[in-house]
Amino acid sequence: MTPLDPVLTEPLRNPQTVLSALDFAGVAVFAATGALAAAREKHDVVTFAFFGAITGVGGGTLRDLLLGLPVFWVQDWRYLAVCLFASTALWLVGQRDWRFRALLWLDAIGLAAYGVMGAAKAEAAGAPALICIVMGTLTACFGGVVRDTLAGQPSILLRREINVTAAILAATVYMVLRVPGTPIWPAAIVAALSGFLLRAAALRWGWTLPGFPTHASRA
Repeated sequence: MTPLDPVLTEPLRNPQTVLSALDFAGVAVFAATGALAAAREKHDVVTFAFFGAITGVGGGTLRDLLLGLPVFWVQDWRYLAVCLFASTALWLVGQRDWRFRALLWLDAIGLAAYGVMGAAKAEAAGAPALICIVMGTLTACFGGVVRDTLAGQPSILLRREINVTAAILAATVYMVLRVPGTPIWPAAIVAALSGFLLRAAALRWGWTLPGFPTHASRA
């Protein structure tokens, strides 16, 4: 029995409930980052909704297609509704000095949550641990890649700052905890927190991974 067991009801111990909670959280956060990217370019409300939807469901769509699963938002309309709600809410908030800083922090939350979610869904589908980590990373990053491409911004894959690494860490920690049998909720919380803290530290202190080494040419 874990310390969380006494306060969790039976539905909250259900793996499907955990996956759904993580999925909706990740979709909402990434949809918000998509809408904020549209705000940067001063797009109209329809483009807000489009950016929010494609960012919110993009990574999960790729994950499901690669795993040979039904695409999640096609099976459940609530995912698109969450995207539209998040986009509309940001449209109504309007111009705010903090919104682009919020984009960075929401992206950090999304990377961590969706890194865990992608790994968890792949695990539930019976994929090996390494594939689960890859799926977690793709789930967390692909929507942001599409968002940045549409917005004409440098892709997160091409940035030196620690970004994708946070998603890899979240997915890896989750699988390391799950292989010996750690319950889903504790594993998900610890893994998501690990990924978020790494990304937060990179935002706070400008951490980057080492670049490809170059050597001065000989005379």
